[in-house]
Amino acid sequence: MDPITEVALLAACQRRFSSCRGIEDLRRLSGGASQETWTFDLTFDLTSDLATTDGPLPCIVRRSPGGGRGSSAITAEVEAEVQRVVREHGVPVAEVRFVLDPDDRLGSGYIMERVAGETLAPRILREAAYAPARAVMARQCGEILARIHGVEPGSLPELPQLAGPSQLEHYRSAYASFDDPRPIFGLAFATLEGRIPEAGQLSLVHGDFRHGNWIVGPEGIRAVLDWELCHLGDPAEDLAWVCVNSWRFGVTEKPVGGFGERSDLFEGYREVAGRPVDEERVRAWEIFGTLKWGIMCMIQGFAHLEGRVRSVEKAAIGRRVSETEADLARLLAELV
Repeated sequence: MDPITEVALLAACQRRFSSCRGIEDLRRLSGGASQETWTFDLTFDLTSDLATTDGPLPCIVRRSPGGGRGSSAITAEVEAEVQRVVREHGVPVAEVRFVLDPDDRLGSGYIMERVAGETLAPRILREAAYAPARAVMARQCGEILARIHGVEPGSLPELPQLAGPSQLEHYRSAYASFDDPRPIFGLAFATLEGRIPEAGQLSLVHGDFRHGNWIVGPEGIRAVLDWELCHLGDPAEDLAWVCVNSWRFGVTEKPVGGFGERSDLFEGYREVAGRPVDEERVRAWEIFGTLKWGIMCMIQGFAHLEGRVRSVEKAAIGRRVSETEADLARLLAELV
């Protein structure tokens, strides 16, 4: 499908908001391998309830690549509905304005508010302006995850169920397909056998809760982004993923995202969820998360090496396998 145009986007908006009058500063943002993200401002008649004294209404278009259905396990419509539900449970997310339909001729996606703030980890972790945020974000992560995991599954649209053992087998098969043995990966698989049991009662899991998927201001996390990997699974998966060393961006001494301590993460979670965190379960999921990212790096690297997708970016990600090997060696040594 063609790139989004102002004419097509304005027509879609006017079908929902008759008082809107124009589209300003429409442009595609960089990043977003699984979804396209476009930013624009929507102008209204001055008499409209949506007109603000601050100027045009800042918006985001999020759609599948090229406007197609994309490769995500869930549709854009389901992703938008999940955001609507979690917002009602106090999770900081952008408000969804509307979901695109076939008559819009813009493909599969939705329109949501644009939240101001920073998403780049190096700035969040190192710039003085975000020092206050760094002091509170670990606890905020725990509180937010407790609210996500507390959503009643019956209030959600149908989502994939991804239990720990089935995920372990999925990545074991992917790893074996490359015929590129890495002893530390083999040891990690053996160690994880029985350490990641079935979740019991399944909860909503974000699936990619980390830097890059938050909008941050000086006060902390303003919005959680990118819900296309959400599923029903083990809450420990989210608590561990944010602690994987690859998402600390060099600040390795701070285990939660390079900015905080596990104790603050777990305490924030306990205060909202009303129950303690099974820290040993989270540690097992952290080992799995590190292994999972290592295999994902292999997938990216081999896509380039085998000529399926020639990409400097994929080649660079493939080189990061060695980082995860070092991280796994450290994590496994801590179990001894």
